[in-house]
Amino acid sequence: MAEIRPLSAVHYAADVELDAVVAPPYDVIDAEGRAALLARSPHNVVEIDLPVDEAYDAAAQTFARWQEEGVLVRDDAPAIWALQQSYTGPDGQPRTRNGFFAAVKVTDYGPGRIRPHERTHPGPKEDRLRLTRATKANLSPIFSLYSDPTGLAWGALAPFVSEDAPFGETRDPDGTVNRLWRVEDDEAVTTVVAALSDAELLIADGHHRYETARVYAAEVGTEAAGWVLMCLVALEDPGLTVFPTHRLVKGRPQERYEALAGALREHFEIEELASVEELAPAGDESEGPLVLGYLDRHVGKPFRLRLKDAARGAAALPDAPPALQQLDTAVLEALLLKGPLGLTDDDVSHLHDFGYARDAAQAVELVRSGAFDVAFLLRPTPVEQVREVAASGVSMPPKSTYFYPKVPTGLVFNPLA
Repeated sequence: MAEIRPLSAVHYAADVELDAVVAPPYDVIDAEGRAALLARSPHNVVEIDLPVDEAYDAAAQTFARWQEEGVLVRDDAPAIWALQQSYTGPDGQPRTRNGFFAAVKVTDYGPGRIRPHERTHPGPKEDRLRLTRATKANLSPIFSLYSDPTGLAWGALAPFVSEDAPFGETRDPDGTVNRLWRVEDDEAVTTVVAALSDAELLIADGHHRYETARVYAAEVGTEAAGWVLMCLVALEDPGLTVFPTHRLVKGRPQERYEALAGALREHFEIEELASVEELAPAGDESEGPLVLGYLDRHVGKPFRLRLKDAARGAAALPDAPPALQQLDTAVLEALLLKGPLGLTDDDVSHLHDFGYARDAAQAVELVRSGAFDVAFLLRPTPVEQVREVAASGVSMPPKSTYFYPKVPTGLVFNPLA
């Protein structure tokens, strides 16, 4: 079972404007974005969480100096930190997602404990491990899911959220409003800890960070190093949504594209669409085992692809459990990306002749501009399917899920010493 406890957190001082110092997760920030964030404030969290040129020791020195100067403060008493995120998703619908920050005991993956759902790569893990060694802290939270059908955990926090002014508030560039409450009430904390005592946690975002935490905990061996910072959201929360990440391919030899055309005719029912606005398929599993939007730069016309039958997905993944054989991203990868297009795991990992788009408009623009040759537009992966794949003990292809919105970095930190 998962084990959680309240945090004796490090956080920005009350007089620091949160809008100026928080940031998205490190892995979605490029050099230009980092510079823009630091232009808001020299105390922006990227200065410590995303050091330039692997300057991990400098990041650690800055983290310590900010605490000495009072920019950051460390709480004496532990607390659970409630987080509400009010947002409008890529589908245009307004929602509010409820979660909380806590420390989670680091364990091996396994049933009843913590499960991953996506493959990871060695580069990011090494980067995060070196930063953790230097700063002796979790600077960026892992986003995980737990089941709580009765809403016991959030029910214990809700009165404080509804009655108390938030500890802090910040608005992301996409309009998401993040509100944070510090809850140290003994009864509420005890209820939250008890509500998750039998829960299995599913990592939604932050697989590299969790695997870093496992290595660090084993390496250091102290009690404090055996806990990791997580933002926890109930699977049943009405504000929890998953959106797709679309796939793009470029630069393959002509014979590969000819093989792709043959595979599409062999395995899919093909329907020409009236416009590119129809490319993104709806999240309707009743349509079949794999439904895609497809755009080819040379043909220029948008198409809907429907896999002729589920047996083709199973045949493409003969050694996989049934849950993975029915997963859109896995079937697409095996049947088309690795099949006729000849992409390897290394190509996907390092974005060689391969790329992603967060929304349909971006995918269309990247193909029409000539940056990519073809785009495959996917349905969102249902949360229940994510659970089924994780429970089967296998991992999804990278970016099979896009949990929106991201959890900001900089709201709270978890000291490990």
